[in-house]
Amino acid sequence: MILNREVLIGLLIPFIGTTAGSMCVFFMKREMDLTVQKALTGFASGVMTAASIWSLLIPAMEQSAHLDRWSFLPAVSGFWLGILFLLFLDTVTPHLHMYSKKAEGPESTLHKTTMLLLAVTLHNIPEGMAVGVIYAAYLSGSAGISAGGALALSLGIAIQNFPEGAIISMPLHANGESRTKSFLGGVLSGAVEPLFGLLTVMISETIVPLMPYMLSFAAGAMIYVVVEELIPEMSSGEHSNIGVLMFSLGFTLMMILDVALG
Repeated sequence: MILNREVLIGLLIPFIGTTAGSMCVFFMKREMDLTVQKALTGFASGVMTAASIWSLLIPAMEQSAHLDRWSFLPAVSGFWLGILFLLFLDTVTPHLHMYSKKAEGPESTLHKTTMLLLAVTLHNIPEGMAVGVIYAAYLSGSAGISAGGALALSLGIAIQNFPEGAIISMPLHANGESRTKSFLGGVLSGAVEPLFGLLTVMISETIVPLMPYMLSFAAGAMIYVVVEELIPEMSSGEHSNIGVLMFSLGFTLMMILDVALG
């Protein structure tokens, strides 16, 4: 499959969002306020949920319309494969969620900041795959995905990656890392997105008939992250209503982007 400039830029846009957000560590002197973190996490949740529905699951079912009443089957199958894939990664990788005191996954002697970084990196893998699969569907020419629709998903992921970059780099600095190392940690967490996006595009050429499964696989992986990680973080403790409001804002913004550009 030939990768043109348009596709390469689309794969890099989410990474640029993470990098820009990570730069906040150079301009903000204090650790990010807990309420602000909840708001940003809620916003990211909304974007990812809307992207999973409008950009991935609905196109997957539309591509399976020839199955008539069974058109849901590829979407459901791929969705569950995505859920189980992230469950597997979650189980075998030691990581620490933002507000947790106890690490998840196998026993490890890794430093707290390293496990925080691994948690966000796990989070970013399905986002990279989602952008990769949507551009693969666009390049195939048979999936009904327009250049605008692919760009909408890429921009949506980039918008929610900006606060994510800040959310990972600033706690790293608060835990004793230098600003430069904290910035690089945020950048590194987002580097998996263009990598997995590129890998997804490269392998998709041989499995174009499986595109509905790939689209819904990415959706399932993202929904796993939203429900297992982001929603608990935005809802814990006081002022959880700000997370709900920002979830709604992120959801509607991604919905608008998909419809307007698609």
